Amino acid sequence: MKKILIEYLYLDLKTCDRCVGTDAVLDKVVEGLKPALSLAGYQIEYLKQEISTPELAEKYHFLSSPTVRVNGRDIFGKIKETGCSCCGDIAGTHVDCRAYEDDGKTVEVPTEEMLADAILRAVYNPSGCSCGTYKLPGNLKRFFVGKKRKAL
Repeated sequence: MKKILIEYLYLDLKTCDRCVGTDAVLDKVVEGLKPALSLAGYQIEYLKQEISTPELAEKYHFLSSPTVRVNGRDIFGKIKETGCSCCGDIAGTHVDCRAYEDDGKTVEVPTEEMLADAILRAVYNPSGCSCGTYKLPGNLKRFFVGKKRKAL
C-alpha cells in the first residue's frame, strides 16, 4: 500500500476556536476518506502536533496556525491570516492566525468539503518539495514571546 501522511499542526486545542474547529472537521474528514483511499491502495497515517515552542515551529517549518499537510505539503498552499482573538488572549498581544477562502468568502474554519477536496488534490496531484530555508515568522515569534511572558 502507498502511504499518506496527514499532519495537523496547531497552536492550541483548548482555547483557540480556529484550531479546535479545524481539528473536529479534519477528524471527520480523515475518517470519511479512509475507506475510499484504502480501496484505492493508500494507507493513511494521521498525526497531530501542537506547536508549543519556537523550537517545534522550526522543526516542523511551521508558518501559520492551523496547518494541514499531506506528505509534508500544506494542502492550502498560500497562507492568508486574520486577527485571532483567542490566540491573542493566550499571548497577551495581537496574533494573526490562518484563514481560508471559500467561494470568495473568508472563513476561519475550513468546511468538510474544503478539507476533503484539498486532501484528495494533494494525494492525486502531489507538488514538488517545499524545502528551503525556514525562518520563524514574526507573527509566531510574537505569539511565543507573549505566551511565555504571560506564563511568568
